[in-house]
Amino acid sequence: MVAAAAGETKSGGVQSVERAFELMELIGRAGGECSLSHLSGESPLPPPTIHRLLRTLVGIGYVRQLPNKRYALGPRLIRLGEVANRQLGAVADPVLESLVAELSETASLAVLDGDMVIYTAQVPSPHTMRTNNEVGRRVHLHNSGVGKAILAELDDARIVKLVSQAGIPAATEHSVTSLSGVFAAVERVRSAGFSVDDEEGEIGVRCVAMAIPGAPTPMAVGISGPTSRMDEELQARALPALKRATGAISEALIGAREG
Repeated sequence: MVAAAAGETKSGGVQSVERAFELMELIGRAGGECSLSHLSGESPLPPPTIHRLLRTLVGIGYVRQLPNKRYALGPRLIRLGEVANRQLGAVADPVLESLVAELSETASLAVLDGDMVIYTAQVPSPHTMRTNNEVGRRVHLHNSGVGKAILAELDDARIVKLVSQAGIPAATEHSVTSLSGVFAAVERVRSAGFSVDDEEGEIGVRCVAMAIPGAPTPMAVGISGPTSRMDEELQARALPALKRATGAISEALIGAREG
Protein backbone atom coordinates (compact mmCIF):
# COMPACT_ATOMS: atom_id res chain seq x y z
CA MET A 1 0.00 0.00 0.00
CA VAL A 2 1.33 3.42 -0.93
CA ALA A 3 1.77 5.71 2.08
CA ALA A 4 -0.31 8.88 2.20
CA ALA A 5 1.45 11.98 0.98
CA ALA A 6 3.07 14.13 3.64
CA GLY A 7 0.63 16.54 5.19
CA GLU A 8 -2.41 14.63 3.90
CA THR A 9 -5.10 13.36 6.26
CA LYS A 10 -6.76 9.96 6.14
CA SER A 11 -9.80 11.59 4.53
CA GLY A 12 -7.63 12.97 1.73
CA GLY A 13 -7.68 16.52 3.06
CA VAL A 14 -4.69 18.77 3.69
CA GLN A 15 -3.67 18.50 7.34
CA SER A 16 -2.33 22.03 7.73
CA VAL A 17 -5.59 23.50 6.39
CA GLU A 18 -7.66 21.40 8.78
CA ARG A 19 -5.45 22.46 11.70
CA ALA A 20 -5.70 26.14 10.76
CA PHE A 21 -9.49 25.98 10.71
CA GLU A 22 -9.51 24.09 14.02
CA LEU A 23 -7.55 26.96 15.59
CA MET A 24 -10.00 29.53 14.23
CA GLU A 25 -12.87 27.43 15.60
CA LEU A 26 -11.19 27.41 19.02
CA ILE A 27 -10.80 31.19 18.92
CA GLY A 28 -14.47 31.48 17.96
CA ARG A 29 -15.56 29.21 20.79
CA ALA A 30 -13.58 31.35 23.22
CA GLY A 31 -15.69 34.35 22.24
CA GLY A 32 -13.60 35.66 19.35
CA GLU A 33 -10.27 36.17 21.09
CA CYS A 34 -7.95 34.19 23.35
CA SER A 35 -4.35 33.72 24.39
CA LEU A 36 -1.73 31.42 22.93
CA SER A 37 -1.71 29.48 26.21
CA HIS A 38 -5.47 28.95 25.90
CA LEU A 39 -5.06 27.53 22.40
CA SER A 40 -2.21 25.32 23.59
CA GLY A 41 -4.42 23.98 26.37
CA GLU A 42 -7.38 23.32 24.07
CA SER A 43 -5.53 21.94 21.04
CA PRO A 44 -3.55 18.66 20.86
CA LEU A 45 -1.05 20.39 18.57
CA PRO A 46 2.43 21.25 19.90
CA PRO A 47 2.93 24.96 20.70
CA PRO A 48 5.48 25.52 17.88
CA THR A 49 2.92 24.22 15.34
CA ILE A 50 0.17 26.42 16.80
CA HIS A 51 2.46 29.45 16.69
CA ARG A 52 3.46 28.75 13.07
CA LEU A 53 -0.15 28.36 11.96
CA LEU A 54 -1.19 31.52 13.79
CA ARG A 55 1.64 33.46 12.17
CA THR A 56 0.38 32.35 8.76
CA LEU A 57 -3.25 33.19 9.59
CA VAL A 58 -2.23 36.62 10.88
CA GLY A 59 -0.23 37.23 7.72
CA ILE A 60 -3.24 36.62 5.47
CA GLY A 61 -5.75 38.47 7.67
CA TYR A 62 -7.87 35.62 9.00
CA VAL A 63 -6.51 36.10 12.52
CA ARG A 64 -5.09 39.25 14.11
CA GLN A 65 -2.79 39.68 17.07
CA LEU A 66 -3.93 42.26 19.60
CA PRO A 67 -1.62 44.68 21.46
CA ASN A 68 -1.93 42.46 24.57
CA LYS A 69 -0.57 39.52 22.49
CA ARG A 70 -3.91 37.69 22.45
CA TYR A 71 -5.28 36.39 19.16
CA ALA A 72 -8.63 37.39 17.64
CA LEU A 73 -10.54 36.44 14.50
CA GLY A 74 -9.47 38.65 11.62
CA PRO A 75 -11.29 41.08 9.33
CA ARG A 76 -11.11 38.84 6.25
CA LEU A 77 -13.61 36.52 7.93
CA ILE A 78 -16.26 39.26 7.98
CA ARG A 79 -17.00 39.08 4.28
CA LEU A 80 -17.00 35.28 4.33
CA GLY A 81 -19.41 35.36 7.26
CA GLU A 82 -21.73 37.78 5.45
CA VAL A 83 -21.80 35.56 2.37
CA ALA A 84 -22.34 32.44 4.49
CA ASN A 85 -25.21 34.15 6.33
CA ARG A 86 -26.89 35.07 3.05
CA GLN A 87 -26.57 31.49 1.82
CA LEU A 88 -27.91 30.14 5.11
CA GLY A 89 -30.81 32.57 4.85
CA ALA A 90 -31.54 31.38 1.32
CA VAL A 91 -31.86 27.84 2.70
CA ALA A 92 -33.75 28.73 5.87
CA ASP A 93 -36.13 31.52 4.81
CA PRO A 94 -38.53 29.36 2.74
CA VAL A 95 -38.68 26.83 5.58
CA LEU A 96 -39.37 29.54 8.16
CA GLU A 97 -42.03 31.06 5.90
CA SER A 98 -43.72 27.67 5.70
CA LEU A 99 -43.72 27.41 9.50
CA VAL A 100 -45.32 30.84 9.88
CA ALA A 101 -47.94 30.01 7.24
CA GLU A 102 -48.84 26.87 9.17
CA LEU A 103 -48.65 28.16 12.76
CA SER A 104 -49.06 31.97 12.45
CA GLU A 105 -46.29 32.60 14.97
CA THR A 106 -42.77 33.98 14.55
CA ALA A 107 -40.20 31.47 13.27
CA SER A 108 -36.47 32.00 13.84
CA LEU A 109 -33.15 30.33 13.09
CA ALA A 110 -30.33 30.71 15.61
CA VAL A 111 -26.69 29.56 15.53
CA LEU A 112 -24.15 29.01 18.30
CA ASP A 113 -21.94 32.10 18.44
CA GLY A 114 -19.11 31.81 20.95
CA ASP A 115 -20.76 31.20 24.33
CA MET A 116 -24.17 32.54 23.23
CA VAL A 117 -26.57 32.08 20.33
CA ILE A 118 -27.25 34.58 17.56
CA TYR A 119 -30.42 34.88 15.47
CA THR A 120 -29.48 34.66 11.80
CA ALA A 121 -32.91 34.50 10.14
CA GLN A 122 -36.50 35.28 11.08
CA VAL A 123 -39.97 35.40 9.56
CA PRO A 124 -42.41 37.35 11.76
CA SER A 125 -45.91 36.35 12.73
CA PRO A 126 -48.76 38.05 10.83
CA HIS A 127 -50.35 39.02 14.17
CA THR A 128 -50.03 42.60 15.35
CA MET A 129 -48.92 41.39 18.80
CA ARG A 130 -45.91 39.17 18.10
CA THR A 131 -42.38 38.39 19.21
CA ASN A 132 -39.41 39.93 17.42
CA ASN A 133 -36.15 38.01 17.56
CA GLU A 134 -34.13 40.51 15.55
CA VAL A 135 -31.52 39.09 13.19
CA GLY A 136 -28.12 39.70 14.79
CA ARG A 137 -29.48 39.64 18.34
CA ARG A 138 -27.44 37.46 20.73
CA VAL A 139 -29.11 35.66 23.65
CA HIS A 140 -27.95 33.34 26.42
CA LEU A 141 -27.98 29.60 25.97
CA HIS A 142 -29.59 28.76 29.30
CA ASN A 143 -32.78 30.84 29.13
CA SER A 144 -33.78 30.71 25.45
CA GLY A 145 -35.60 27.94 23.62
CA VAL A 146 -33.11 27.88 20.74
CA GLY A 147 -30.22 28.05 23.20
CA LYS A 148 -31.39 25.08 25.24
CA ALA A 149 -32.03 23.08 22.06
CA ILE A 150 -28.43 23.75 21.02
CA LEU A 151 -27.03 22.98 24.48
CA ALA A 152 -28.65 19.53 24.36
CA GLU A 153 -26.56 18.75 21.25
CA LEU A 154 -23.26 19.46 23.02
CA ASP A 155 -21.22 17.24 25.35
CA ASP A 156 -21.37 18.01 29.06
CA ALA A 157 -17.82 19.40 29.29
CA ARG A 158 -18.54 21.95 26.57
CA ILE A 159 -21.81 22.91 28.25
CA VAL A 160 -19.98 23.63 31.51
CA LYS A 161 -17.39 25.73 29.69
CA LEU A 162 -19.82 27.80 27.62
CA VAL A 163 -22.31 28.44 30.41
CA SER A 164 -19.53 29.28 32.87
CA GLN A 165 -18.02 31.76 30.40
CA ALA A 166 -21.31 33.50 29.65
CA GLY A 167 -22.69 33.34 33.18
CA ILE A 168 -26.22 32.35 34.23
CA PRO A 169 -28.08 35.64 34.67
CA ALA A 170 -31.77 35.63 35.53
CA ALA A 171 -33.67 37.47 32.78
CA THR A 172 -36.97 36.75 34.56
CA GLU A 173 -38.19 35.06 37.71
CA HIS A 174 -38.58 31.87 35.66
CA SER A 175 -34.94 31.70 34.51
CA VAL A 176 -32.63 28.99 35.86
CA THR A 177 -29.69 30.46 37.76
CA SER A 178 -27.46 27.47 38.53
CA LEU A 179 -25.40 24.98 36.57
CA SER A 180 -27.43 22.13 38.04
CA GLY A 181 -30.58 23.84 36.78
CA VAL A 182 -29.06 24.15 33.31
CA PHE A 183 -28.22 20.44 33.22
CA ALA A 184 -31.70 19.50 34.45
CA ALA A 185 -33.16 21.54 31.58
CA VAL A 186 -30.73 19.96 29.10
CA GLU A 187 -31.73 16.47 30.20
CA ARG A 188 -35.40 17.33 29.64
CA VAL A 189 -34.58 18.52 26.13
CA ARG A 190 -32.54 15.41 25.35
CA SER A 191 -35.37 13.20 26.57
CA ALA A 192 -38.20 15.07 24.81
CA GLY A 193 -36.36 16.01 21.60
CA PHE A 194 -37.38 19.67 21.84
CA SER A 195 -36.99 22.61 24.22
CA VAL A 196 -39.43 25.08 25.72
CA ASP A 197 -38.63 28.59 26.91
CA ASP A 198 -41.58 29.32 29.20
CA GLU A 199 -41.14 33.04 30.01
CA GLU A 200 -37.49 32.38 30.91
CA GLY A 201 -36.07 35.01 28.57
CA GLU A 202 -38.99 37.45 28.57
CA ILE A 203 -42.23 37.62 30.56
CA GLY A 204 -45.26 36.89 28.41
CA VAL A 205 -43.29 35.03 25.71
CA ARG A 206 -43.09 31.28 25.12
CA CYS A 207 -40.88 29.49 22.59
CA VAL A 208 -40.67 25.89 21.35
CA ALA A 209 -37.46 24.92 19.56
CA MET A 210 -35.57 22.03 17.98
CA ALA A 211 -31.94 21.60 17.00
CA ILE A 212 -31.05 20.96 13.36
CA PRO A 213 -29.60 17.44 13.13
CA GLY A 214 -26.22 17.06 11.47
CA ALA A 215 -25.69 20.82 11.09
CA PRO A 216 -22.08 21.84 10.43
CA THR A 217 -22.30 24.19 13.41
CA PRO A 218 -24.89 23.88 16.22
CA MET A 219 -28.13 25.63 15.24
CA ALA A 220 -31.82 25.47 16.04
CA VAL A 221 -35.22 26.61 14.81
CA GLY A 222 -37.73 28.13 17.20
CA ILE A 223 -41.41 29.13 17.13
CA SER A 224 -42.26 31.92 19.56
CA GLY A 225 -45.22 34.05 20.51
CA PRO A 226 -47.27 35.45 23.37
CA THR A 227 -48.15 32.91 26.06
CA SER A 228 -51.82 33.67 25.44
CA ARG A 229 -51.51 32.01 22.01
CA MET A 230 -48.60 29.62 22.55
CA ASP A 231 -50.76 27.13 24.46
CA GLU A 232 -50.65 23.33 24.60
CA GLU A 233 -52.73 22.98 21.45
CA LEU A 234 -50.35 25.15 19.42
CA GLN A 235 -47.32 23.40 20.89
CA ALA A 236 -48.75 20.04 19.82
CA ARG A 237 -49.09 21.39 16.27
CA ALA A 238 -45.66 23.00 16.37
CA LEU A 239 -43.69 19.85 17.18
CA PRO A 240 -44.28 17.93 13.93
CA ALA A 241 -43.90 21.17 11.97
CA LEU A 242 -40.54 21.86 13.63
CA LYS A 243 -39.48 18.28 12.97
CA ARG A 244 -40.16 18.74 9.25
CA ALA A 245 -38.49 22.15 9.21
CA THR A 246 -35.28 21.10 10.94
CA GLY A 247 -35.12 18.00 8.74
CA ALA A 248 -35.49 20.09 5.59
CA ILE A 249 -32.77 22.54 6.62
CA SER A 250 -30.50 19.67 7.66
CA GLU A 251 -30.97 17.93 4.32
CA ALA A 252 -30.23 21.16 2.43
CA LEU A 253 -27.10 21.93 4.44
CA ILE A 254 -25.71 18.41 4.25
CA GLY A 255 -26.46 18.24 0.52
CA ALA A 256 -24.68 21.54 -0.05
CA ARG A 257 -21.68 20.38 1.98
CA GLU A 258 -21.40 17.06 0.15
CA GLY A 259 -21.95 18.72 -3.20
